[in-house]
Amino acid sequence: MSLHPSLQNYADAWTHSVEAISELVKPLVEGEWNWATPCPGWSVRDIVSHVIGLDCEMLGDPRPIHTLPRDLYHVQTEGQRYMEMQVDVRRHHTAPEMTSELEYTIIRRSRQLRNESRDPSTKIRGPLGSEQTLELAMRMRAFDVWVHEQDLRTTLRRPGNLDSPGAHVARDLLLQGLPKVVAKLAGAPANSAVVFDVSGPVEFLRTVRVDADGKGTVDNAPSLGPLATISLDWETYFRLACGRVTYAAVADHIKTDGDQDLADAILRNFAVTP
Repeated sequence: MSLHPSLQNYADAWTHSVEAISELVKPLVEGEWNWATPCPGWSVRDIVSHVIGLDCEMLGDPRPIHTLPRDLYHVQTEGQRYMEMQVDVRRHHTAPEMTSELEYTIIRRSRQLRNESRDPSTKIRGPLGSEQTLELAMRMRAFDVWVHEQDLRTTLRRPGNLDSPGAHVARDLLLQGLPKVVAKLAGAPANSAVVFDVSGPVEFLRTVRVDADGKGTVDNAPSLGPLATISLDWETYFRLACGRVTYAAVADHIKTDGDQDLADAILRNFAVTP
């Protein structure tokens, strides 16, 4: 193996999820590719197009030269415009075209990963002309394909892989966004703590502490006197954190103790993905 050990986890997670996506969409008939998913504005076809497109960019393929229609209501920002390009260019592709391109992309990308010998800190091209390390890019791909696998599973009513390698990458990445949600977006007071108790296939307890300067950090030590405790299952946690559902839609799956206003503010601002 030439792949650096710190990258292997992300390569394994990507492989697990992208192969699951391929299996999910292979038997679909043409009409099912148009079904709406929990990802705002995107159909089954759009999600698969996005997965193909970003992996093609990881392979170094040139981005498509394409003009987006003006009536895409879900495209509001430059980042969304960037992501939409790979999606819209495939909107008229047939089911066989989609599955064959996905399979071919998986073969190419798997070969690239097998031969990957670069250091994790190597800078590579990121979205919107940015630069990011190879390690960050691979972590984000593992996260992205797992979340989109779950979007497809929700739409196709084929639940599964809530505790797969990608789920654990998603947990770690989503937890990085918690301090901002608690300290900045929800306005938790200085010198306070909020506990998150998550149950289910991926189980964890985390405390977000806000220091005297209002800065938040997250750790796995319990708090003796939290201002609020929020208990929810893993599926509700990641769907809320990924902006797939609103707090109002899943409130009956969540238990809160302590400062109710603060807990409500946290849960209303829980989405941390762009």
